Amino acid sequence: NQVLEMFDHAYSNYMEHAYPADELMPLTCRGRVRGQEPSRGDVDDALGKFSLTLIDTLDTLVVLNKTKEFEEAVKKVIKDVNLDNDIVVSVFETNIRVLGGLLGGHSVAIMLKEKGEFMQWYNGELLHMAKELGYKLLPAFNTTSGLPYPRVNLKFGVRHPEARTGTETDTCTACAGTLILEFAALSRFTGTSIFEEYARKALDFIWEKRQRSSNLVGVTINIHTGDWVRKDSGVGAGIDSYYEYLLKAYVLLGDDSFLERFNTHYDAIMRYISQPPLLLDVHIHKPMLNARTWMDSLLAFFPGLQVLKGDIRPAIETHEMLYQVIKKHNFLPEAFTTDFRVHWAQHPLRPEFAESTYFLYKATGDPYYLEVGKTLIENLNKYARVPCGFAAMKDVRTGSHEDRMDSFFLAEMFKYLYLLFADKEDMIFDIEDYIFTTEAHLLPLWLSTTNQTISKKNTSTEYTELDDSNFDWTCPNTQILFPNDPMFAQSIREPLKNVVDKSCPRGISRAEESLGSGPKPPLRARDFMASNPEHLEILKKMGVSLIHLKDGRVQLVQHAVQAASSLDAEDGLRFMQEMIELSSQQQKEQQLPPRAVQIVSHPFFGRVVLTAGPAQFGMDLSKHKAGTRGFVATIKPYNGCSEITNPEAVKEKIALMQRGQCMFAEKARNIQKAGAIGGIVIDDNEGSSSDTAPLFQMAGDGKNTDDITIPMLFLFNKEGNIILDAIREYEAVEVLLSDKAKDRATIFKGKMIPNYIIDSNLEMENMDQKSSESDAHKPNSEEAPSDSQDAGAVGEEPEGGGESSAVGDPDPLSAASTASASVSVAEEDPHTSGPAEASAPEPACTPGDSQPQEQNTQTEATSKAHWDSKVQPMESILADWNEDIEAFEMMEKDEL
Repeated sequence: NQVLEMFDHAYSNYMEHAYPADELMPLTCRGRVRGQEPSRGDVDDALGKFSLTLIDTLDTLVVLNKTKEFEEAVKKVIKDVNLDNDIVVSVFETNIRVLGGLLGGHSVAIMLKEKGEFMQWYNGELLHMAKELGYKLLPAFNTTSGLPYPRVNLKFGVRHPEARTGTETDTCTACAGTLILEFAALSRFTGTSIFEEYARKALDFIWEKRQRSSNLVGVTINIHTGDWVRKDSGVGAGIDSYYEYLLKAYVLLGDDSFLERFNTHYDAIMRYISQPPLLLDVHIHKPMLNARTWMDSLLAFFPGLQVLKGDIRPAIETHEMLYQVIKKHNFLPEAFTTDFRVHWAQHPLRPEFAESTYFLYKATGDPYYLEVGKTLIENLNKYARVPCGFAAMKDVRTGSHEDRMDSFFLAEMFKYLYLLFADKEDMIFDIEDYIFTTEAHLLPLWLSTTNQTISKKNTSTEYTELDDSNFDWTCPNTQILFPNDPMFAQSIREPLKNVVDKSCPRGISRAEESLGSGPKPPLRARDFMASNPEHLEILKKMGVSLIHLKDGRVQLVQHAVQAASSLDAEDGLRFMQEMIELSSQQQKEQQLPPRAVQIVSHPFFGRVVLTAGPAQFGMDLSKHKAGTRGFVATIKPYNGCSEITNPEAVKEKIALMQRGQCMFAEKARNIQKAGAIGGIVIDDNEGSSSDTAPLFQMAGDGKNTDDITIPMLFLFNKEGNIILDAIREYEAVEVLLSDKAKDRATIFKGKMIPNYIIDSNLEMENMDQKSSESDAHKPNSEEAPSDSQDAGAVGEEPEGGGESSAVGDPDPLSAASTASASVSVAEEDPHTSGPAEASAPEPACTPGDSQPQEQNTQTEATSKAHWDSKVQPMESILADWNEDIEAFEMMEKDEL
């Protein structure tokens, strides 16, 4: 009864506040219409302006014995839903949710009609819509491999000029391998074999491309070549339902080849991926090597699949481990580590754990699983329920909500929870006559003997020999699972009761504390911000002191005796461990090379190059060789943490902002919204410099950052001040953001180049030849100290390229502009050899050298004239830079 009441709450709010929109936004009580809300990236590919939630909920209404509501819903779908929209949707999501929803609705509609009380008017209208949609998905299969494109335009297909899709090269294994149930059912229902043929061809291709030595498949595959793009393998996101559909295709279609394939893969999964109670991703070529140290929540379906397979012990073990994580955090986080800490904190009300709970209860009859179901119901009502429905969890640690209620919540969650508690008399039909798709839609088992237009002959390669034990317990299985031992399941669960508590002392989700008036949940390393006074106060309580280093980094030290209590000391220790793991993980995840900010406007003209830290989001400058060029503008507010108040000054420019107060990704979104074409974040720690600090990378905010498309770079305080000083002196300052400094010929291609640059280019080669001789004889040339010489001769970049060093240049401006180890000089002629080469035995010039100026005076009198008006101001700026110089490093020309 509770499940029915909860379903009514969610469904009625969707119908009242959202229909005919695809989904309900439960916090703002309105419908989510694609294009009218900010893009959420790939998540929105499920939305096609076809009343997604209503179609996805059709057969749930019948399972929950709401036949009148079902009849009304079917009439609405037939009357209102349009499948011919000019919109790009995910082939995978549209198949499992919309095609599956229409077929599930049709399956139960004909069942009700046959019973004689309801749906007497129904004449296959949902099946006609399903067939129409099937034809709209077929253009996606227009590839040589038979693997479908990941997206298709409902109106224009894939290759059409107006389709706005068809350029993708990769798809996930589950995306291509989760079609056979719906497509085969459509063929069997309609007698049109093409759908089943296409789905079989895609499955056959994946099977052919499995890694032969391990019998595993990767996460992502190239749809044209069949090469594995991501070579990690698991049972979670990206692969999950491929395995599910191999076994269920055998159950529904009766084709033994699907069972043989499933068992081959299952044998590999249990050999390599299953590390009870964990399921860890491995590399397909090196299956003994773990690919990552965390698991995603989608693998929660796997115990249910193991029940269908008949392998109960590991199903009980994994399910129990997942339940312990849920008890810790109220919900299953999107991803969690092997020691059961939160990795990704969101939870979009996924139903996979409820699905496995239902299957385990059906297999064992153990009332323990009813208690698990009761916990799920209580947590949904306590933490996710809002006035207009149920809201996804933005962070399971804090209990914050997200304004989304996905269609699968109504399609699956309430179906599995109702079936878990329902007795036979609560059902108006026998659920055992149907198989569940991955979206929990119902397909009748009698399809296996209907319209068999496909030969069952196995045309793919021979299968691995497996012993008969692989088949003993496979569904359908008539043996009693636990003869004479009702305590069997409990004996497997018992050792896992404290597995989470032992690994994760006092986890974050102190359920009652976070909601009541008790103390707040402890601070997590991932949430910590050094600029947040509240966080600093919490650190103090935990006995953690914070030291600001000169280079802008923060050092943390914990003294347990200084903590407010032993519990706070324990939290402090955990916080420190998390911070160490987080720091190490971020370094491993993405070590990007340094980037360059090159000042290209007058009077710099590309000679001044600043070492910049990259961002792990936004435009990848290594893939955009031309870089991003534009004038710089300072934003208001300067920290960029709220809406930009001077968008007119920022539009089509590169925005300058200060570090601190909020996440880097938030700054990027704000300036992008204001029309900026790029962003430079300047460190707020006075005196920090790439001379002394390791390379700094700007991390994302832990969410999807695909919406950020502009390039973002980070400058330490000293380098940032060079640009700010230039703005004060010259007002209009133009810079080039790129992966590495460009030579001036590239920068000024097709533009007027000042005469003195042309002059100095002509003289360059001549002077390079003279420099090695004159260095030794000029009386005013000073030698660098020996330690500087060593540094210059090695020419290495500390910390993986943390700084770009200066090199000698005979031009007066260039020579002066080399006076900072964090300022680099772009070479004028890539073919010129001389002082800039790393092979030189010692630095060409040292701080204080007047030799290049003297040479230039003697050989370039003409170019000097062009600088008369600007010499004094430039010299004063460059003199400031000179103060900080300690040594030059000799570098390769392309390593500025």
